[in-house]
Amino acid sequence: MGQCSCAVSRTARIGSRDGPGARATGTARYTVESLGSETIVKIAVLASIAHSVPPRGYGPWEQVASTLTEGLVALGHEVTLFATASSVTSAHLHAEAPAGYEEDPTLDVKVHEGLHIAAAFERADEFDVISNQFDFLPLTYSRLVDTPVVTTIHGFSSERIVPVYAAYDDIAHYVSISDANRHPALTYDATIYHGIDLREFTVGRGDGGYLLFLGRIHPDKGTHRAIEVARRAGMPLVIAGVIHDVAYFREKVEPHLDDDQVRFVGPVGPAERDRLLGGAAALLHLISFSEPFGLSVVESFAAGTPVVATSLGSMPELVRDGVNGFLVHGIDGAVDAVEALRTVDRAACRRDAETRFSADRMVRDYERLFTRVVDRPGRARSPRRPPT
Repeated sequence: MGQCSCAVSRTARIGSRDGPGARATGTARYTVESLGSETIVKIAVLASIAHSVPPRGYGPWEQVASTLTEGLVALGHEVTLFATASSVTSAHLHAEAPAGYEEDPTLDVKVHEGLHIAAAFERADEFDVISNQFDFLPLTYSRLVDTPVVTTIHGFSSERIVPVYAAYDDIAHYVSISDANRHPALTYDATIYHGIDLREFTVGRGDGGYLLFLGRIHPDKGTHRAIEVARRAGMPLVIAGVIHDVAYFREKVEPHLDDDQVRFVGPVGPAERDRLLGGAAALLHLISFSEPFGLSVVESFAAGTPVVATSLGSMPELVRDGVNGFLVHGIDGAVDAVEALRTVDRAACRRDAETRFSADRMVRDYERLFTRVVDRPGRARSPRRPPT
């Protein structure tokens, strides 16, 4: 059994019965084909503590950290996940925060983030590599340890945070989540697209007779544009997601809700998400910013549902125009795309997800990178144990 190295949580190994990170099942969630390495890499995965890992609802960074952790464990690597005590994992769990600060507003964000990051770096010499899935703050510790730090940049909230990344560019190993999100001031080791557990998605027939908006309710995500496109296309719209801008929701979204043509169902869990995606004629992803990736887009592909997306940020990398959806430049183009949905093969959408956006592919890409980073003179590793 894996032990949680903290006072908050005592155990986190799959199959244990006495810890907040315990699972009922006795096996890891993913089966990933190994690259055949004869060595085991000792990996620390430093996750965000905004939400539990995996998140119970919204939490894309935490979801990626979970998918990566479970896949690496399935490959036989020795993994320690630094996350909240409420997290569920097959890896060893180290927790400083009892829950995500977005889940428990009584928690002080700076206090728990400080303890969380410090804990990982105080144990740095126990690991071959640290996978930083957090943000830029852990970089400020990276010159104090010998263990290499591979930092996945999940996006730039503003140009103001770039100087931190630039300050550590000489020793950092940066991963971009799309080519579009690469910053010209930084050096990158790889671009690794996010992957999802395809078993959570079934190919739907798209026969629900509605369009779907799935994501944060925020001006950047274009909920109001989805409403306009659905109205002009003469189709009902279902809106699912977390309200991130209350004023925007009340002004631009709520007045249109009628439980008929425009329905808001709030945040949805995996089962309801799968049902909504599978029944939708298309996902409307009419963003107004350069989105770094877009998990809901590849989740839609996994359900066989084409995506109508604004051609910004990573969308031209994810959406293959006419194959798994359409790239558009405005409302008129989106309405035209909805009318052309019958030309898209839903099975082809699923195949594209299987080829480019599976958890298996993502985990193997990270394993290659970690192995490359670790395999340098002077760094010894332990013999690989067979996956269990």
